[in-house]
Amino acid sequence: MNNAIRKIAIAAFLTFGCFSASAAEAFTASTNIPEAQYPKVDTDRCAHFRIHAPEARDVKVDICGTKYDMTRDADGWWSAVTQPLVVGFHYYFLVVDGVSVIDPASEAFYGCGRMSGGIEIPEDAETAAYYTFNKDIPHGQVRECRYYSDIENAQRRCFVYTPAEYETRTDRRYPVLYLQHGMGEDERGWHQQGRMADILDNQIAAGKCVPMIVVMDYGNCGYIFGARPGETRADFGATFTPIMINELIPFIEKNFRALTDRDNRAMAGLSWGGHETFQTTLYNLDKFSHIGSFSGALFFLADGIDKAYDGVFTDADNFNKRVHTFFLGMGTEEGFGSDRISKALTDAGINNTYFASQGTHHEWLTWRRCLNEFLPLIFKQ
Repeated sequence: MNNAIRKIAIAAFLTFGCFSASAAEAFTASTNIPEAQYPKVDTDRCAHFRIHAPEARDVKVDICGTKYDMTRDADGWWSAVTQPLVVGFHYYFLVVDGVSVIDPASEAFYGCGRMSGGIEIPEDAETAAYYTFNKDIPHGQVRECRYYSDIENAQRRCFVYTPAEYETRTDRRYPVLYLQHGMGEDERGWHQQGRMADILDNQIAAGKCVPMIVVMDYGNCGYIFGARPGETRADFGATFTPIMINELIPFIEKNFRALTDRDNRAMAGLSWGGHETFQTTLYNLDKFSHIGSFSGALFFLADGIDKAYDGVFTDADNFNKRVHTFFLGMGTEEGFGSDRISKALTDAGINNTYFASQGTHHEWLTWRRCLNEFLPLIFKQ
């Protein structure tokens, strides 16, 4: 192909999306409801959408920051094909006559501060193996648990993963990882979008991480910041820490065979959950010794590392003795600053591990990879 033809082809590709791969050659998305044939994903990673809306005048697909116009046939079926999408899980919406709605063919996921459609653009099987269900290994359980919060005067919900051996090794107690979602998501995120149970099952079966309990609770940040008039950044999600320290941890340690010392307690979170992790653990190092931030919303460098968290980083030797794992990770395409924070901590003598997820943005594939890197580091003391 000469350069002139190549330029025309690229321009057409960017304008109209995939040349692929007809819908007949695409495969049904794994995130569809039962028997729904659309959305589909083809071998070029383009997504094919279709919806029957005969009375609609204008329909679009809103995914990955781009809106695609859908075209209508004579029978009222609207369809569109996207440009190639990056691998991983993505929220998306249909915009029908100006109203953003969930695609009725998609499973619903809580994200973006609301229920959303979702689609998985698959990686190759070998790359995705760490978060893929493996029929040949034992599998843990994820339980939905409810408890009452005296602080909120309300019922709360958390999800708790127990490893496969938890049901048979009844004489054994387990370390606990408290794993937090981000802004606009909730306690379902890590189990559903994050595929954490598959990641844990696969790592435990391979001997890469120790069997552990994982607790996923609501971080009081399930809406988009700014939705509550007058709420400051410092206020956003801040009510979660006292609930976790005074109510959630006691609930878990009463109802599960959990080890209760700080060496066997970890906390990690993505995005605003990373912020909550630092806010909770670094002011309570008597309770935690393993800490992880995945694309964390961290701001403390602006005031100087010496002033952060009541000066916790000023005595590097003491910090390094107490904190066995201090992990920061993010995608190379998101620019959330974890790399700069890791360097500043290293320059201050603070031991930490930094992980860069190659080619990913502020998205669930980044956080799956971060969790996969974090798990083998914890509870190994």
